[in-house]
Amino acid sequence: MTFATMIVMIVALYPVRAASIGFGAGLLATLGVQDRFGMGWWIGVGVLLMLTTVAYRLVLFERSTVAQRDLDNAQGRMATRLVAEFETHSSGWFWQTNAEGEVTYLTSKVALELDLPDTPAIGEPLSQLFRMDGALTETERTIAFHLSSRTAFSNYSVRPVSRAKLERWWSMSGRPIFDEDGIFLGFVGSGTDLTERRRADAEITRLALFDGLTGLANRQRLRLALDQMLAQPAMSQRMISLFLLDLDRFKSVNDTLGHQMGDALLKQVAQRLQRAIGDAGLVGRLGGDEFQVIMPGHADRDKLGELARRVIFDLSQPYSIEGSAISIGCSIGVAVAPQDGADSETLIRNADLALYAAKGDGRGIHRFFRDELLIGAQSKKQLEDDLRRALVGNQFYLAYQPVVDTRSERIVGYEALLRWEHPTRGLVSPAEFIPVAEDCGLIESIGEWVLRTACSEAAGWPGDVRVAVNVSPIQFANPVLPSLVTSALAKSGIAPHRLELEITEGVFLDESAASEQMFKTLKGCGVRLALDDFGTGYSSLGYLKKAPFDKIKIDQSFVKGATIAGNRNAAIIRAIVSLADALGMDTTAEGVENHDEITLIRDLGCSHIQGYVYGKPTRAADVLLQLEVGGGMATASGYQITRNPRTAMLRNARIEAGAASGDVRIRNISSTGVMIEGIEVDEASIDLDVLIELIEDQMFPAKLRWASDGRAGLEFAETFNLERLTPPGVPQAARKAG
Repeated sequence: MTFATMIVMIVALYPVRAASIGFGAGLLATLGVQDRFGMGWWIGVGVLLMLTTVAYRLVLFERSTVAQRDLDNAQGRMATRLVAEFETHSSGWFWQTNAEGEVTYLTSKVALELDLPDTPAIGEPLSQLFRMDGALTETERTIAFHLSSRTAFSNYSVRPVSRAKLERWWSMSGRPIFDEDGIFLGFVGSGTDLTERRRADAEITRLALFDGLTGLANRQRLRLALDQMLAQPAMSQRMISLFLLDLDRFKSVNDTLGHQMGDALLKQVAQRLQRAIGDAGLVGRLGGDEFQVIMPGHADRDKLGELARRVIFDLSQPYSIEGSAISIGCSIGVAVAPQDGADSETLIRNADLALYAAKGDGRGIHRFFRDELLIGAQSKKQLEDDLRRALVGNQFYLAYQPVVDTRSERIVGYEALLRWEHPTRGLVSPAEFIPVAEDCGLIESIGEWVLRTACSEAAGWPGDVRVAVNVSPIQFANPVLPSLVTSALAKSGIAPHRLELEITEGVFLDESAASEQMFKTLKGCGVRLALDDFGTGYSSLGYLKKAPFDKIKIDQSFVKGATIAGNRNAAIIRAIVSLADALGMDTTAEGVENHDEITLIRDLGCSHIQGYVYGKPTRAADVLLQLEVGGGMATASGYQITRNPRTAMLRNARIEAGAASGDVRIRNISSTGVMIEGIEVDEASIDLDVLIELIEDQMFPAKLRWASDGRAGLEFAETFNLERLTPPGVPQAARKAG
């Protein structure tokens, strides 16, 4: 093949490089290509080969460039489709601005939200389309700051400035872009729709901070609000009042009408409470039937008292729910910050103490916190701690009071009465420590100790003498009670019929199938059941026909005064005895103290008597001695007439009547009253309420009943135990808890 032919082929195959090859052919001619074997010819051939190689490589490079361009175009089209797919079917979107901060690109779905009929979003400044979400405090810097400072930002929560057609929240990120020469071109960024998430978060927040039933603030929100108010710098000059409310008789609504009616009632209570408070404070529900009101800037006790009375009045008006008329009450405790507490925990505690006082004073009223309430609570806490130590420190013992047959005057049994010999305080009244034991959860442990100890000590008595043990409603509600009873009987070895369980009417507050089953199970154990303090609680003849009692105990309040002419107590006792006889039950009259009452009780048909007239409660060792000496017979003591015995004395005492006070002399004293001298009283002061110092530094309430010639007679508000006048060192007589 000649060179000319080869060149033609190259030109034909690669026309784009013909100029270069032509240049090579010319070069060959110039060098004397005709001379096929001369030096010029070989130089021409070398140049031509070099040019051919260069041309070939240039062709390969061009082909690679074309292929890369095609690939880039394909990838670009793919990227465009992916971006379009992402923008259309996800919550994400993109945006871009020019160097002046004007939007040059915005995903269409966001643009549609921000477009106005005459002003499209594209072309508007970015800072006029979006603003920082004021509900969040993620950053102190704004988007406008980043745009002007040309700094990147990430995950800023934003909302439309004003032009969005719907309520929207977005998360935005962006960064500045520059060309190869470092010239600022604008911002590019992305965003994500947060609307649904924010709505979900808002719902979660609502559920977390608001009561689901009433829509009021819940416990968490109330506590947060109170903490924030108390933490304000100006708190020392600003008062905050706290109301704690508890509904009276609400439990009976739930028990009798069901929880659905109870919930409907709570909704109406919430509405009335919100109306009564209005804009004065934050109203919330703590749970159950407890509500709370926080009122900043309110400290006038007169106005607070007026508001509390209005709330109580409003909430106590009858409710109509599904055709039923429902009446409840309300008690309120009030505490005012900062004097009643500068932190939420102290303030809430003191308001709770005030609420407890309101309920203790009769319910349906309000009480302000006062320091004495905290002292009382601290004393109660100390008593609770002492009780726990008493149970493990063998500080308890049992005292036994005889129960006597009215016809034969034979002792048929003893009631076991719990006594506490405190290491420093001496004897503590059951009336003081039993309620504390019930509140702190110790009553079941103490009750089990009493049951086991009574059975163990009664095992040494004659086989026909019974022992009676009091069972609290809390113990009665515990399903393990029958097991404890059978265990105590088995360990002591006494016959089941010798154990009598005394149950108060409080167990019937929650009548249920469980209560009926408990009665059946206890009777199945073979023990006797007695209804204690009949007529003083929630008496109902209905449960007498269902509960298998062996005995009804007539409370001492009916015995007291029954011998006085015209007193109705005797007629009540007779009616109870007739009812018991018809049901095949025994009756025991409690609190009998004199011979007149013995005669009356016997004549009224009571089968048994219990009281000081046959002896005071005594320890187990003395019971055996009492039974041996008398041969099982009881000997009545005391006096014949109904008039309470007087104790003559002459000592000075302090007396107070309102703001006035002075000293008087005590001439004689009984358990119900005292005669004093050294006082001039006009007739208009009869029935005046006074306080008199019977024991050093201890004032007792009384009422002025008569006055004549410098002397006066006072009637005590409560029976006074004369044994409290016993000099120190002489043990006080224990008495049964009421």
